[in-house]
Amino acid sequence: MITIIIFIFAAVGISYWWLLRQRVLEKPWLTEGTGVDRREDLASESPTAKTGLIVFLAVVTSMFSLFISAYFMRMELNDWRPLDEPGLLWFNTLLLILGSLSIHKCARSAANQDANGVKVTLLATGIFTGAFVAGQLIAWQQLNEAGYALRSNPANAFFYLFTGIHGLHLLGGLWVWSRTSIRVLAGVELEQIKLSVELCRNYWHFLLVVWIVIFALLLST
Repeated sequence: MITIIIFIFAAVGISYWWLLRQRVLEKPWLTEGTGVDRREDLASESPTAKTGLIVFLAVVTSMFSLFISAYFMRMELNDWRPLDEPGLLWFNTLLLILGSLSIHKCARSAANQDANGVKVTLLATGIFTGAFVAGQLIAWQQLNEAGYALRSNPANAFFYLFTGIHGLHLLGGLWVWSRTSIRVLAGVELEQIKLSVELCRNYWHFLLVVWIVIFALLLST
């Protein structure tokens, strides 16, 4: 089991390293200009940015697929004892859905040049997503207090692994969200941040789907 986990992390680490070397992790989020008219440049960067995000999401999908495969393999052993998922996870799921809806509305507002709409929905996205992450930490605390420690059972370890890795990716999204929000509040033209908002939307939708798959898997096993 440990060998499988080490292999997965090594494969994912190499993939992330390659993406960083190719700078595709920067371009989807931070290619907009700083005040000059760069509409032609932004138009040419858009396909590259979207391709970069697709590659990144493909790597993340592969990572979670490997974890899920390892999960089913580990379930077959006799020491597997399913844990009782905290009811708080249902509320957390609702928060993530609201965050995904908010960033979707934000992208539509940016396309319609609605500056106020962008500000409001960006703020809502950050609040809902931050609340989701906080809720996951509270769920961890509840499980730990109930005796579901990380090392006491393989099922516990996978729960913390799935939710932890998913949470880290959301924190990465919040970092991008914060940079975009600062630029919006600074008065940057919506045309220059529209690409970042669109890609944030796609990223949030992706992580929502990933979470729903993880949550359904945990509930069913």
